[in-house]
Amino acid sequence: MKEANFLRNKFLEFFEKRGHKIVPSSSLIPPDPSVLLTTAGMQQFKPYYLGEKSPYGKNVASCQKCFRTSDIEEVGNTTRHLTFFEMLGNFSFGGYFKEEAIKFAYDFLFEELKLPKEKMLFTIFGGDKEIPEDKESALIWKKLGISENQIKKCQRADNFWGPTGKEGPCGPTTEIHFAPNGNLAEGLEIWNLVFNEYFMDENKKLTPLKQKGVDTGMGLERLAMVCQEKPSVFETDLFFPIINEIRNWKLEIGNWKLRERSERIIADHIKGSVFLIADGVLPSNVEQGYVLRRILRRMMRYAKLLNLPKTFLIALAQKVIAIYHGAYPELKSKESEILTVIEKEEERFEKTLSQGLKNFEKISQSAIKNKTFQISGIEAFHLFDTYGFPLELTEELAKEKNLKVDSQGFQQCFLKHREISRAGAEKKFGGVGKDAGYQSAKLHTATHLLHSALRQVLGEHVKQMGSDITPERLRFDFSHFQKMTEQEIKKIEDLVNQKIKEDLVVKREEMSFEEAIKSGALAFFKEKYPERVSVYTIDDFSKEICAGPHVKKTGELGFFQIIKEESLGAGIRRIRAILK
Repeated sequence: MKEANFLRNKFLEFFEKRGHKIVPSSSLIPPDPSVLLTTAGMQQFKPYYLGEKSPYGKNVASCQKCFRTSDIEEVGNTTRHLTFFEMLGNFSFGGYFKEEAIKFAYDFLFEELKLPKEKMLFTIFGGDKEIPEDKESALIWKKLGISENQIKKCQRADNFWGPTGKEGPCGPTTEIHFAPNGNLAEGLEIWNLVFNEYFMDENKKLTPLKQKGVDTGMGLERLAMVCQEKPSVFETDLFFPIINEIRNWKLEIGNWKLRERSERIIADHIKGSVFLIADGVLPSNVEQGYVLRRILRRMMRYAKLLNLPKTFLIALAQKVIAIYHGAYPELKSKESEILTVIEKEEERFEKTLSQGLKNFEKISQSAIKNKTFQISGIEAFHLFDTYGFPLELTEELAKEKNLKVDSQGFQQCFLKHREISRAGAEKKFGGVGKDAGYQSAKLHTATHLLHSALRQVLGEHVKQMGSDITPERLRFDFSHFQKMTEQEIKKIEDLVNQKIKEDLVVKREEMSFEEAIKSGALAFFKEKYPERVSVYTIDDFSKEICAGPHVKKTGELGFFQIIKEESLGAGIRRIRAILK
């Protein structure tokens, strides 16, 4: 059996021998602020398709960890849909194009892995009013010995890819499908070869790219499914150890279909949770944190159906780390953090789950009794705001009772709530105001040093969650999963005081928000930032988007002292500090 680790390594070795630079996977949190999560291998290379010089050369290959929220509802219903997956890919930024890319794919699948090409179908873009048919790809496949009846023409929905985000490179694709029955609809897409020939703007207008590029993606899980001759990705060696661990608990559930679906959901979501936490995401009600909370709580609910013990998530997370730590060593080094975050979210949800389910039962019974057969937006938001039920969980529970949810009404309640929160956040994230005195400006500068010191000592998962400054003291709220030790507090104090002693220049620059993010500046509550922002940089130690004001040099601050560190809620800590 070709194990997944073998396939991953074989792919990277294959392309390295053919002049490709092997680039490590980027984080699941992308630098592009218009995209929530990393969904494809090409995202970290996007600028190089648009003319920016690549530091890796023209041809690269990678195994990229990806997360797609679009497939959450399908997980468990099919043999192939996943949220977290690994994408094998080779990329070229003006180095080679269709002929070489197709030949590489042919050689890897049929010469290296010895897959049966007679069981494959090959699709090309059939053309439309805007873009011509991709006849060149069809001819290349034929030259390699693929028969004409194995090549299928498809429409733009199937064989045109991109862009990631609101705009970017895109183009026609040719795809390789494992279809032993000769039926494309029943086949399994293995490899997607994208030929970036166009740039699509926000208005969907296409213009030809000056530099053509290749962007390919092959899901490791699907490749393992074919190579290991399994009917499902969940039966490959990337999943079965997790599912087997679930089955070791001697589950008492007669409905095999429900049991299988629940096992698949849990196995997929525990993987996604482990990798999101390792990349610094913490459960919350916004952005990436919301995605993490959603899959954790969805998984917990299905665990209840299987009567799994309370400690099940920890044991499964350890299985995930054991499967992947060779390819992603950061999982092992962050194991304690990962397990702590999962355990605390489980405890938090456990307290509200039973109450939330009781409340849902009352709401649903009322909808049935009153023959509305709908849960209102206000009721759905109440379940979200009070019991931590993601909208999708309420919709899933409602579907089981043949009820609908007013999702539009929920969004209206959510937006109203956000506007109220945003008004409070002006103070929370907006600095200390233009009329602040010198002492407040000093303390404000100290928060930047504190923030960077926290991230350096505790880890990059630390994010500002709020701050409040008076002329006497600073208060700084941040994401962290456990109480700080005395040693950690001392390290942070010493690091801040070291930077004060170095008398570093506090530099202010004005630029667009996108430029600021690209330059590495930290930003929080990004909905409120204007198009142009101020970026404050303190040497190579701190760089943040901020409204100011600040002192000119850190030597003006004096001596920094933390007077209190405390919990503010699940996953949020608070520090109070003074300057002497």
